[in-house]
Amino acid sequence: MVLQRDQPIAIWGRSSPGEQVTVQFNKQTRKARADKNGKWKVTLNPVPAGGPYVLTVRGKNTITFSDVLVGEVWICSGQSNMAWTVQRSMDAKQEIAEANYPRIRHIKIPTAIAATPQDDVSKTNWKVCSPEEVGDFTAVGYFFAREVLKEIDVPIGLINSSWGGTHIEPWTSREAFENSDEFRDMIAAVGEINLDSAQKENERAIVKNIENLQGPLTQAAPAAWKEISFDDQSWPRMAIPGLVERRGVGNVDGTFLFRYAFDVPQQMAGKEARLHLGRIDDADETFVNGVAVGGLSDAQVQRVYTVPAGVLKEGRNVIAIRVEDKAGTGGIAGQPEQIRIEVSGRSIALAGEWSYRVESLTRINGNVSPNQFPTLLFNAMINPLIPYTIRGALWYQGESNVGRAQQYHKAFPLMINDWRNKWALGDFPFYFVQLATYNADNGNSANGSAWAELREAQTATLSLPNTGMAVTTDIGDPNDIHPINKQDVGKRLAAMALNDVYDKKRICSGPVYESMKNEGNKIVLTFSQTGGGLVVKDKYGYLKGFEIAGSDKKFHYAQAYVDGDKVVVFNQNVTDPIAVRFGWADDAGDCNLYNQEGFPAGPFRTDDWKGVTDGVKYAPVSAR
Repeated sequence: MVLQRDQPIAIWGRSSPGEQVTVQFNKQTRKARADKNGKWKVTLNPVPAGGPYVLTVRGKNTITFSDVLVGEVWICSGQSNMAWTVQRSMDAKQEIAEANYPRIRHIKIPTAIAATPQDDVSKTNWKVCSPEEVGDFTAVGYFFAREVLKEIDVPIGLINSSWGGTHIEPWTSREAFENSDEFRDMIAAVGEINLDSAQKENERAIVKNIENLQGPLTQAAPAAWKEISFDDQSWPRMAIPGLVERRGVGNVDGTFLFRYAFDVPQQMAGKEARLHLGRIDDADETFVNGVAVGGLSDAQVQRVYTVPAGVLKEGRNVIAIRVEDKAGTGGIAGQPEQIRIEVSGRSIALAGEWSYRVESLTRINGNVSPNQFPTLLFNAMINPLIPYTIRGALWYQGESNVGRAQQYHKAFPLMINDWRNKWALGDFPFYFVQLATYNADNGNSANGSAWAELREAQTATLSLPNTGMAVTTDIGDPNDIHPINKQDVGKRLAAMALNDVYDKKRICSGPVYESMKNEGNKIVLTFSQTGGGLVVKDKYGYLKGFEIAGSDKKFHYAQAYVDGDKVVVFNQNVTDPIAVRFGWADDAGDCNLYNQEGFPAGPFRTDDWKGVTDGVKYAPVSAR
């Protein structure tokens, strides 16, 4: 493991009530007696960077930790872009091969939820950075640690407590919500969380949802369901290919009936055909016009069945499939082009809206989602880490909160202050990643952008002391919410830590909007953090990403140019401008204003006009 240098080191654990425990580490010995609940804790004096050391804990038994280093410890938390691993990142093969940094250590906290604050996590362990292990490290954390290690030459410990798709509210404690004017009524309404009851309610909700779609589950499927003459107009529809769990049915296993009608031209009727159905998870019985044409029980095998001559009719025909989902996901999987029927070299596409019915259920998974209630992740994945002495935290989250971006102005600072209060290490450094470019919903100034509003909330959080933000609009992917360039993300976070924490002074931020001034039909913008000067990254010198509006609040793409540490923005059709926006879109990849040191300017607006997320509040999900 890695312990934090130059600060008191907390060591704690459990034993029998009243048991005396002795902790020895690097010439220090501390003793403690467990309380009535068996809990004990000692605090070691600060230790400079070094090691390896041995940590020994003795009571009625002895536990020994070897190869313990002392250096810098950082929490890495958030959702999937923090959980994203090195092996899934850009240039992964080369990065893994070159990952010989044994003084970087990583521990992955298992994903879990809890209704109340927990003292421990399930079994896990520290990994030493090597080509064999680094592939499973958090990529953002690893690339951050690598940059820091190269400059300060001390061990780096990464505690990776992240979970993809999670909101910010589950990462915050109940006490924080209770002391917040914004969230006090919400947490009071939640009351005591009972996960067992919530799971049962989820299961009832899944069954109710299915019955709302198709009628009672106890009602047997009609015997003629596979025949061409059967009327399935009352059955619900789902897009095929697709898995039932992702098409609104719920997380269930069981048996499902599918039907699809298609037209056959005269020249294809009566001939032998090849039916392609992609993969079916898990087992199937497949019929065409009531005639059995195949069936397999291997979810990994592509289904290709022969339809005998004489089965296909001119005009309307029907495919009927009984699918048995034994475990995990189930349904007709694959790509749309794989779902087809071929006759004499001609093909008819079968992907589209199919009729379906749930015939029976063998399992209903009503597991509580981490997003179903607040506090669940703090309780299970943050509280057990306290009081492990840390230097600071890295955070990459927000994609799941874009629908409540305005409230994120309150939710994000609340969580940061909550963690700082709980750890009681002062205002430790808290560095976070601003949302990258991603064309989530074609959002822009004309129709509103929740992603831009979330980025604005992240920028506003910089008002908290000892915080920093890595702008990433230039290294995102408009078509992928998980950009694979995690190297530059780590470098930008590391630049802040090296400047602020480790006294390696440098520019660590891109240009930051400060103020605006009207000059006729132009608006002049002033920036701080310009470093060696403002730079336009464009082959022809065009400055992109700016918009300008007059009193009608309609934004127009603007021309812009750099003038010293200022940017001048104008549009000939806006004679009396009052507002400017920069990068105000889901996909802000066009933005190309940087400082000489290569850091991009973050999106901003000079107006405070109503946004698309104004007034949207967090509400726990009672059941799903």
